[in-house]
Amino acid sequence: MPSRKSISKIPKHEDEVQSARRVFDTVITESETLTVSMISRVMSEMGKKGGSKGGKMRLVTMTPERRSEVASLAAKKRWAKKRKKTKA
Repeated sequence: MPSRKSISKIPKHEDEVQSARRVFDTVITESETLTVSMISRVMSEMGKKGGSKGGKMRLVTMTPERRSEVASLAAKKRWAKKRKKTKA
C-alpha cells in the first residue's frame, strides 16, 4: 500500500499569536472587503492572549521587595485621586 503524503500548511512549532496572525492573513487574502470592526475583533483577541499572561509572569519574576514597592506606590496613587476629588 502506498504511503500518503501529509499536506499540512500549519507549522508544528507555531504559538497562539503566530497562529492568530496566520488565520488573520488567510482571512484578508480570501476576503474582498475588510472592515474596521473585523480588524478590531481580531486584534482584541490577540491582545487578550498576551494580556492574560502578563500579570502572572510579572508576579513570578518580581522579588517580594519590588512587589511591596509597586503595591505601596499604587496605593499612594489611589489615595491621591480620592483627595483631589474631595478638594474640588
